[in-house]
Amino acid sequence: MARFFGKIGFVKTEETDPEDHPGVWDPVLTEREYYGDVIRNNRRWDQNSSGVNDNLVINNTISIVADDYANRYMGAMKYVRWHGERWQISTIEVQRPRIILTLGGVYDGPEPDEG
Repeated sequence: MARFFGKIGFVKTEETDPEDHPGVWDPVLTEREYYGDVIRNNRRWDQNSSGVNDNLVINNTISIVADDYANRYMGAMKYVRWHGERWQISTIEVQRPRIILTLGGVYDGPEPDEG
């Protein structure tokens, strides 16, 4: 079993400026670092993609040691940074004190703010 250390992206919807623009909500992305294990390392080509080239899909399973933030905002987990790419989280399984994440295709959502 390989070790994992990397970032997980959480996307939460928050009110942008309640005083000046009440009712305006935007996605806010936060990345946090986690340790864990790679339980399964599997890749396949998506034969059903509509593009000229098939899309790469990974079916990796990563077990992270969950902290309070991960447990509280589990529903906001959207991707895992793995080998320089952001991969969608397709399933989440709770096995306290760990969370098991199964990855899928490339995540193409918002980028985190660098400032």
